[in-house]
Amino acid sequence: MSEQDDDFELSDLDDKELVEQIQDDLYDGLNDEVFEGVEILLARNWDANDILGDALVGGMKVVGEDFRDGILFVPEVLKCAGAMKQGMGLLRPILANSAIDLSLGKFVIGTVKGDIHDIGKNLVGMMLEGAGFEVIDLGINNPVENYLNAIDEHKPVVMGMSALLTTTMPYMGVVLEELDKRGMRKDFHVMVGGAPLNQEFADAIGADAYGRDAARSAEMASSHARSVKAC
Repeated sequence: MSEQDDDFELSDLDDKELVEQIQDDLYDGLNDEVFEGVEILLARNWDANDILGDALVGGMKVVGEDFRDGILFVPEVLKCAGAMKQGMGLLRPILANSAIDLSLGKFVIGTVKGDIHDIGKNLVGMMLEGAGFEVIDLGINNPVENYLNAIDEHKPVVMGMSALLTTTMPYMGVVLEELDKRGMRKDFHVMVGGAPLNQEFADAIGADAYGRDAARSAEMASSHARSVKAC
């Protein structure tokens, strides 16, 4: 993306230029600049939903594409996600009171029982937030009860499970069996992911989707959420 000009004043830009600059600053992981840009748009009476969609989600979309294509790597994506959070800190209280909901919905995510690895899960969560989801992160080492309670409380559009160990992968099947037993599968999409997983395993346990990486997971979840909203 474009290089930052030291003599640059964000307030001198018109709205279109400012949105593009926020996207550039987000891509470069510039926390203060993203925060300031969002502040300026709010001061210009921009709707918070429009700032989220045009500036922040638009910027993270490019980040996701470049991460998928091997142009950006995990440390850079984490910086981008940090800049996104700066802007979201300003928008979240406003969005919570907005009559218009442009969110893609809630995504419950957690690492399964017996597994304490969370770097991949955290990266997926950041990409999902960047795509427009409200992410409910259950953390690590989650028994089936944690997923069931989160589903009851949050009514997600997608639920995601992560595992890094071949010994914990089968627990995903345990969770899915319990969801089937309770007749809950029709209400949301189930996505699984993690280094040792593949599409064959996801199909075998009956998952709705396999996210091979963070960018692809966000793309698939977004596509599903949009299809649900369109119904």
